[in-house]
Amino acid sequence: MNENLFASFSTPTLMGIPIAIAIIMIPTILFSHSNRIHNNRLVALQQWVIKLIIKQMMSIHSQKGRSWTLLLISLIIFIGSTNLLGLLPHTFTPTTQLSMNLGMAIPLWAGTVLLGFRNKTKSALAHFLPQGTPIPLIPMLIIIETISLFIQPMALAVRLTANITAGHLLIHLIGGATLALLSISTPTALITFSILTLLTILEFAVALIQAYVFTLLVSLYLHDNT
Repeated sequence: MNENLFASFSTPTLMGIPIAIAIIMIPTILFSHSNRIHNNRLVALQQWVIKLIIKQMMSIHSQKGRSWTLLLISLIIFIGSTNLLGLLPHTFTPTTQLSMNLGMAIPLWAGTVLLGFRNKTKSALAHFLPQGTPIPLIPMLIIIETISLFIQPMALAVRLTANITAGHLLIHLIGGATLALLSISTPTALITFSILTLLTILEFAVALIQAYVFTLLVSLYLHDNT
């Protein structure tokens, strides 16, 4: 019987009820909340990471753009923690679902675009027709720029989905090969297990990098419209 490689990406259910929302809420309980005068090491680490993200991502923004700081920080922490939790055995990764990623990408993209049309109307419209464009190319260029604008949220969602899904599939395939080779050739199984270990470490890095890339692109869209 052939195993379905994509079975782990299907939304889990409990008594026929999807529990994806409960899984999405799990990362929130992993972060410490301390009201003490002296924070513990975990809280101090969290504060250091948040300050580092703010310094790297929000320094290029104007005052209007910096009003999105809390939203972008929450976004990168949510995506990063969700990706990391999905690497644990017998877990579900919500960011492998294109519908969820589109649900994050489209409102954020639409918010930045509407903000640009509201605050920088002339500059926003100027992106559709660069200065010095030959008259015969004006209709075609406007269509191309419009398509490129509307494809941005799709690119955000598909990039995150494809990278996380591809990594999980590789781990699944190499893990299955390691178990199959264990009864055939132990040295070969050890080699594939070493590859699996390295790939798992790489996936931990990819989980954080993809969260950073997703949030950084939203931040750049915001910067272009403020």
